[in-house]
Amino acid sequence: MKKIGGIFSIFIGGTALLFFAYSFTLSSQSLYKGSVATDASKIIKEKKVEHLKTPKPLKGIYMTQCVAATPSFRKKLVKLIGETELNAVIIDIKDYTGTVSFKTGNPKIDNLESTGKGCKVSDMKKFIEELHNKNIYVIGRITVFQDPLYVKAHPELAVKRKSDGGVWKDRKGISFIDVGAKPFWSYIVSIAKSSYAIGFDEVNFDYIRFPSDGNMKDIYYTYTGTTAKKEMLRQFFEYLNTNLANTGVVTSADLFGMTTTNTDDLNVGQILEYALMNFDYVSPMVYPSHYPAFFNGWPNPNKVPYKIVKFSLDAAVARTKFLYTEISTTTITKLPDGNLVTRPPDYYLMKRINPLQLRPWLQDNDYPVHYTPQMVRAQIRATYDAGLTSWMLWDAANTYTRAALLKN
Repeated sequence: MKKIGGIFSIFIGGTALLFFAYSFTLSSQSLYKGSVATDASKIIKEKKVEHLKTPKPLKGIYMTQCVAATPSFRKKLVKLIGETELNAVIIDIKDYTGTVSFKTGNPKIDNLESTGKGCKVSDMKKFIEELHNKNIYVIGRITVFQDPLYVKAHPELAVKRKSDGGVWKDRKGISFIDVGAKPFWSYIVSIAKSSYAIGFDEVNFDYIRFPSDGNMKDIYYTYTGTTAKKEMLRQFFEYLNTNLANTGVVTSADLFGMTTTNTDDLNVGQILEYALMNFDYVSPMVYPSHYPAFFNGWPNPNKVPYKIVKFSLDAAVARTKFLYTEISTTTITKLPDGNLVTRPPDYYLMKRINPLQLRPWLQDNDYPVHYTPQMVRAQIRATYDAGLTSWMLWDAANTYTRAALLKN
């Protein structure tokens, strides 16, 4: 095990904005270590699909699987991408219902998916090929631990109610799989590999966290038990990293926006540094509407979209740079018995850790106020001013603001 810790402040314009003090452990699994399951290479060879390289910079929009299943609607979004600066699309692979949107050829997935209530895309492989022909990079989004369908099939793996042992549900009535339920982890990896095999260039993992709302006083994690949430999630991140290494799958992770400025795990288990060490890209969801009133002194975050995004991403960039310094420095630690232990630089992580790993989700939806083209563009400008180059726009309704985008 390797322990990394640090303390630092961020100064911008002569003002100390943030103070970080954290300590976390690197296990040997988080360093490139990964034996790859043999079935992955077989699937990839059999499919012989083409994949696009990750565009730099990447500019993408989100597409639900219901829209992907509706040719007339998806055609409009593809047209928008073709006529503007956009070059990528993020399509649901598994949505909040737990439904996998296409036939994978894996009975373990397809037999369960057939009972799902979500939308299905009958021509997903063909659609991806069409997107590739237009030089559009395709990211597949997997809603991970929010999964009512899997809970129904395997209630023993669910987040439970402390009061009576029944299945716990959030304020929307949606059930979750316990992050510590390791039998579920292999299911997620199988979906990721199957998605890459039909053409998805990248797999994006969302809802990689513990529940955040609902009756939190009546919640119990049978599998996580007394393990700290951030430690359990770190183990899951490392599992994905290990099992997807060398498969060709590009990976990305969605995190709460406040993981960039908070040094705790927000009670959901998410730590920015753990994600940076285990995914190719990390996407903080820095939607201004998701920040509480008076965050950093701003009464209404929706009125300062530039400031919210800039402040959050400045913090993320600073933490990424600090992490790089830590993993690239030789350290000598004196043990209680007097022996000295030397930790050499971690060359694998040095190749991965970089501020340009950060690829934020930005808001392009009318919650709770109408977001004008100027408000959307302000977030993009804040991203650039923080030293980043890539971004993705989120709107659950898939109605994006053309006026906020530069023409092709």
